[in-house]
Parts: sequence; C-alpha cells; structure tokens
Amino acid sequence: MQPTGQTIVYGIACFVMVLYILDLLGVAVFAVSGVLAAGRKSFDVLGVAIIATVTAIGGGTIRDVLLDRYPVFWVEDATYLLVILATAVLTILYTRFRELPRTSLLVADAFGLALFAISGAQVAEAQNFPGVIVVLMGTITGTAGGVLRDVLCNEVPLLLRQPDLYATAAIAGAAAYLGLQAFGLVQPYAAVGGIAVGTGLRLAAIFWGLRLPIYRTSD
Repeated sequence: MQPTGQTIVYGIACFVMVLYILDLLGVAVFAVSGVLAAGRKSFDVLGVAIIATVTAIGGGTIRDVLLDRYPVFWVEDATYLLVILATAVLTILYTRFRELPRTSLLVADAFGLALFAISGAQVAEAQNFPGVIVVLMGTITGTAGGVLRDVLCNEVPLLLRQPDLYATAAIAGAAAYLGLQAFGLVQPYAAVGGIAVGTGLRLAAIFWGLRLPIYRTSD
C-alpha cells in the first residue's frame, strides 16, 4: 500500500516536531555544561546565567548573523531562553547536593553536538548555500557556543586543547547529512544518518581515544 500525500506530509511534520524537541534538549545539555564551567570559576548567579546562555545559543546566533537571518532563532522563539533559564536553575539546585553523572553528560553532549551540527546545516541548506557553507554553518552551530564559553571563562577553548574529535565530529555529521541526500536519501533519514555519524565519532573519541594526529615542533 502506497502512502498518500497526506500521510507523507503528516510524517514530515512529526519529524520536524521531533527535531525541534531534540533541539531544545540539545540547548539544555549545552546550558548544563555552561553552568558547570561557570561554577568551576565561582561566578555569581548572573554570571552563571550568562555563561549558560552563551554556551547554549552562541553557535546558532553566530550562524544566523553570518547568514543574515533575522530575527535570530531565539528572538523568534523565546522557548529557547526559557529552557536555558529552567536548566540553569535546576542544575544549580541539583549540584548543591549531588554531582551530575559524568558519563551521561558526555553522551548527552555528544548527541547535542551532532544535533546542532545537523540543525545548523539545515538552516544553511534551506537558504540554498553551497555544500561547503552548509557544512561550515553546521560546525559553527555545534561548536562555537563552547568556544565562547571557554573564552569568557578565561580558558583555552576545548576545541583547541584536545586533539580528540570534537569539531571533526560536527564536520563529519554535517557532511554525512549532505552526502546521504546526494545518494538519494530523503532529508529526514539523511538527518538521522548525520546525527548518528556525528554522535558515533564523538563517542568513539570519548570512550576509545579516537583522535587526530598532534602537530609538534622542536624547540
């Protein structure tokens, strides 16, 4: 039995809603990492809120500015800010009594990175930018918030400190998303494939030490 046009449209709408919910979850995960980074520096509550916000939406904001896309996504949909605020408050309260499980947080962060990479790529793709820009915007969306977090916390960005696959995972996920579409896969399935590639590479780096070669010069 062939699916009707109405069924296809309904399926796509459901997929878009699922991606939106996952995007909010990704924002929450990145906000948690911002709260923890600010806590390690003993920031006050306002400082914690700022770092959480920058970490969670910094990459997407830079993407929207570079693509001349206004209003930026969190101005158009304030749900993102509400999620960040709620996450920051809950994280502060929870960590007063217990530590967050590190492994679970790393897995969630890997998924959030890949998800942001795909959502950023989709935004650029929708504006008909060439493939290299689509991949670049996906990478910026996934990684720039963490870079801003580290800079504001007076740290060398994690992106530069560790040779493991962080930006590389975002690049691979966005590239896989485009590549799967080039091979004829419809966008929803290509997005799932891209998220799987990005998450898988990041988890391989975390748990099995997969990393890029290190460049060193002699003194």
